[in-house]
Amino acid sequence: MPRILKLGSQDDVLVALEPVRAGEFLAEFNVSVHSDIPAGHKLAVRSLAQGQVVRKFNQIIGFATQPIAAGEHVHTHNLAVGDVEKDYGISPDARQSVIPAANPADTFLGYRRGDGRVGTRNYVGVLTTVNCSATVARRIAAHFTPEVLRNFPNVNGVVALTHGTGCGIASDGEGAEILRRVFTGYATHPNFASVLLLGLGCETNQVDQLVELIGARDTVRAANIQDEGGTAVSIRNGIASVYEMLEQANRQTRTSVPASHLIVGLQCGGSDAYSGISANPALGVAVDHLVRAGGTAILSETPEIYGAEHLLTRRALNSEVAERLLDRIRWWENYTAQHKATMDNNPQPGNKTGGLTTILEKSLGAVSKGGSTALREVYLYAEQVREQGLVFMDSPGFDPVSATGQVAGGANVICFTTGRGSVFGCKPTPSIKIASNTALFQRMQDDMDFDCGSVVDGEETVEQAGAAIYKEILEIASGKSTRSEIHGFGEEEFQPWILGATL
Repeated sequence: MPRILKLGSQDDVLVALEPVRAGEFLAEFNVSVHSDIPAGHKLAVRSLAQGQVVRKFNQIIGFATQPIAAGEHVHTHNLAVGDVEKDYGISPDARQSVIPAANPADTFLGYRRGDGRVGTRNYVGVLTTVNCSATVARRIAAHFTPEVLRNFPNVNGVVALTHGTGCGIASDGEGAEILRRVFTGYATHPNFASVLLLGLGCETNQVDQLVELIGARDTVRAANIQDEGGTAVSIRNGIASVYEMLEQANRQTRTSVPASHLIVGLQCGGSDAYSGISANPALGVAVDHLVRAGGTAILSETPEIYGAEHLLTRRALNSEVAERLLDRIRWWENYTAQHKATMDNNPQPGNKTGGLTTILEKSLGAVSKGGSTALREVYLYAEQVREQGLVFMDSPGFDPVSATGQVAGGANVICFTTGRGSVFGCKPTPSIKIASNTALFQRMQDDMDFDCGSVVDGEETVEQAGAAIYKEILEIASGKSTRSEIHGFGEEEFQPWILGATL
């Protein structure tokens, strides 16, 4: 593998895969290096005038803010976002309009639920409708120690999911609708055998309303602390209810099911310049394998596709799908403007240290997680995902909030690429951590599940790494523990998107 990559034929920059010293001559590109270039960073392959567009992946990643000489470091000091005209041509790249029949050879061991969906885990949940019931929920779950749970070997655990809202918000409107979608999605999630919905009693996010939205299910129980008679009795009653739910959950076992039952949420956090070269495109190959098997992948994080949305509209199944995506882009432009912010407040400091300069550059790598098949639908945050194939769900770029929406929508596996190192977990859904480079994987191997550094090092192709990721997805869906599960991550990371005024 060369030390220096040119990723597109029209690119104005090269990417250093390892540090390059000032004064080196890059014979292949006929360029002398002006200054030290850190690994993952960019240098100009030709001279660029102030105001000139700068391309990487054959796409515009920004504009030169000053003259840039060939061989000069290209980063935040001389590259910035500007107004870019995009070709939103609808659907010419939608290669697949029909989902193929599921390949019977692609299977995993999952939990078949009564509604026809399949879980990759078998948890009992205690979900709080409001922050006021959080402590009681945690006390209930804390009773079920590893010693207690040994009596229920087919159950992954008892999970208390708490949050900081549920009251002090308008009972109608976007914020309340989102919160209710999150809770109905989690309460009926196939990775939960059953759940206890626990409220205080006087909050905006009422238990009774959620039960009505969920419908009659023997897997969902509900209680209010005020109706129960207070904290102590609510804890006692909650523990008794969970014991009964554990007995029911323990009777369920894994069976072989088609991979078409998988819904994989796609996340990236702590990205670096290698993310768009190795981990993200390799995950995209795995997504193509999944879609060909009849499964579903959810691409999200709307602010982190910004500037690359035209690559998705070109793959949209039809003009209606493309327009729904552009509607969400316009919503985010208005939303950030209202709060006197811009869409380019990303990349974050860690991303920039890793070599990413603008949101346009970051988005090009992020979009590659979605593979190459048609974009079949666009969903609002936490909406139930019904369509098979590649879909998009609107969400912030903040990983816990975004993943919470994907899980609420039905994701039973999360694939999370990272170049700087993330320790994210996502109960009740396993989170597979995919490292973009071997140095990260070795440094944080206690937290990483898969190493895509082999692509950077030239040891395997993106296609080979993607096929291996797909195999890993099937194994983890079948019960293999992720590193975050071994560490017990996943309860604190439950973060519904909070919109609207707190009153």
